[in-house]
Amino acid sequence: MEILVLYYSRNGGTRRLADAVCDGVLSVAGCNARLRTVPPVSAVCEAIEPAIPSDGPPYAEPKDLDECDGLVLGSPTRFGNMAAPMKYFIDQSLGQWLSGSLIGKPAGVFTSTGSQHGGQETTLLSMMLPLIHQGMIIVGIPYSEKALIATSGGGTPYGASHVAGPEGSRPVSDDEVRIARALGQRIASVAQKLRA
Repeated sequence: MEILVLYYSRNGGTRRLADAVCDGVLSVAGCNARLRTVPPVSAVCEAIEPAIPSDGPPYAEPKDLDECDGLVLGSPTRFGNMAAPMKYFIDQSLGQWLSGSLIGKPAGVFTSTGSQHGGQETTLLSMMLPLIHQGMIIVGIPYSEKALIATSGGGTPYGASHVAGPEGSRPVSDDEVRIARALGQRIASVAQKLRA
C-alpha cells in the first residue's frame, strides 16, 4: 500500500513532521510512504523553479495522487490557512475530482505555526475541505494517543502540528513527533482496513 505524504515547508518544521508521519506509515507492515513536496509559488511571472528540487524529496505530480492508497497533507499556516504553494497544487486536482480517483481513500493533515494560537486548527480544517470535496475519508488522531494530552506544544485531534516559534527555529518536540507518527500509522492502518 502506498501512502502519499505531501507537504510544503519553509523553515523545516513541517518537513520534520512529514518525516515523522512517514515513520508512522512505515511502521505498518505492507505500507510504503511516498514523500513528496511542492515548489514555492511567486508573484513574479519570470520566476521558474527547477523541475527537480536541489535537495529533499521530488516535487509531487498529479499521478502521485492517482497512485496513492491514502494521503497525508502538510503545510505551514498562513493566516489560518494552508500556504499558497500547497493550495496551488491542490487546486490543480480537477482531474482527480472528475475521475473520482481519490474517493474512499483515507486522508489526514498536519501543520506548523509560529505560535500556540497561530491558526493550527483552522489550517488543519481548511486543508480538509478540498479532501472532502474529493470524496476522501478524513482520519484524525484519537485521544487514545497519550501525547495529545501530554503535549505543551502542538498536536490536535484534527491532525499533527508543531509550534515553531516566531522565528521558525523551535525544534519539533518529542510529543509532536509522537503525534505525527501516530497520524501516519493511523492513515496506513485505515487504508489497509478499507482495502480489505
